[in-house]
Amino acid sequence: MNIEYKKTKVFTAAELQGLFLSVKWESGNYPEKLVRAMQNSSHVISAWDGNKLVGLVRALDDGETVAFLHYLLVDPAYQGLHIGDELMKQIMSCFESLLYVKVMPSDPKTIPFYERYGFQQYNNYSAMVRKHFV
Repeated sequence: MNIEYKKTKVFTAAELQGLFLSVKWESGNYPEKLVRAMQNSSHVISAWDGNKLVGLVRALDDGETVAFLHYLLVDPAYQGLHIGDELMKQIMSCFESLLYVKVMPSDPKTIPFYERYGFQQYNNYSAMVRKHFV
């Protein structure tokens, strides 16, 4: 299997919907919003097996002080192949001069993955989310 990594913000709704629903993320039910979200993101790196989107990482940043990793997902059929590791290495290389990179893992099982890249949990930091699913 030859996985190709691309820096692109151009995806079809079906490509994004397939990937997001493969990991059971609610946002997969809003593929047109995902298309626009990718176009409006600071950085998007994707993983492809031929014409199939199998992984993606997306970040928002201010270019100087902070970046927020918003999505990192890999199709379950492709997990365990270090695709997430490669996506993380590539996205982190974009932020070497920033003061902070933040992530909010939605699944506690992914915390060790982020810790491998130097992320830490701090007692005085907590995440809050307000959902607007229509």
